[in-house]
Amino acid sequence: MKVDLSGKTAVVTGAGGILCSVMAKTLARAGAKVALLDLALPRARQFADEINADGGTAIAIEANVLDPASLKAAAEAVEAQFGPCDILVNGAGGNNPKGTTSKEYLEAADLEAADPDTKTFFDLDPNGIAFVFGLNFNGTLLTTQAFAKSMARRGGTIINISSMNAFTPLTKIPAYSAAKAAVSNFTRWLAVHFSKVGIRVNAIAPGFFLTAQNHALLVNPDGTPSARARKILAHTPMERFGTPDDLSGALLFLADDSASAFINGVVLPVDGAFSAYSGV
Repeated sequence: MKVDLSGKTAVVTGAGGILCSVMAKTLARAGAKVALLDLALPRARQFADEINADGGTAIAIEANVLDPASLKAAAEAVEAQFGPCDILVNGAGGNNPKGTTSKEYLEAADLEAADPDTKTFFDLDPNGIAFVFGLNFNGTLLTTQAFAKSMARRGGTIINISSMNAFTPLTKIPAYSAAKAAVSNFTRWLAVHFSKVGIRVNAIAPGFFLTAQNHALLVNPDGTPSARARKILAHTPMERFGTPDDLSGALLFLADDSASAFINGVVLPVDGAFSAYSGV
């Protein structure tokens, strides 16, 4: 895709991760000046250095998407070096074992079991659930508050990162599924709320991609797909996991005002037809 984002300032949260670092590189190759925000500054700095070495323009900024003061400082740093934000990618998110069950289905015997390794719905940790919901939903809301005020004076584009879980919740991860469903709903709410000030708000809903967070769940030590991965692949008609570059086209399309000027409030699946397949 030939998208020209020259003169634009892009901010990507969670940019120290596999998917969002590639998104940052994609925006930079299209000409945008990119600020990579992450709580893990060394990782964000590594990717910013790679962008600069490739001829792009990037900076890395430490930021906690759950801390308004940290986000305010990050927004001020971005504006001081690059100018106000034009494109915001809310990519920070993730899951936590404390918000995850150990089995797909509750069975009557589980209610009587005293196995400490079996975590049922009734054993979910409220703090773990709150963390997952906070990171995915509150992190999106607070970051938008920090960067969208300047956008409201001049227009801009916000791209949130949802998930296939928002369409159909996966077993074992109720907190993450609910949080991503909230992100999708919030995307549509924001699109309406910001419609009079020239800000478009859309979301990308990735299907199944191998990342640092899920690698151990989806890949056995010998490199073969785990049982859960085999289920996923069996329900993905394209019969593969996504690669980070598979998100680039959707990202550029939504970021480009000339290509998607009338696209607003959309949650776009990038999932190899997973969401379209009934299983039969």
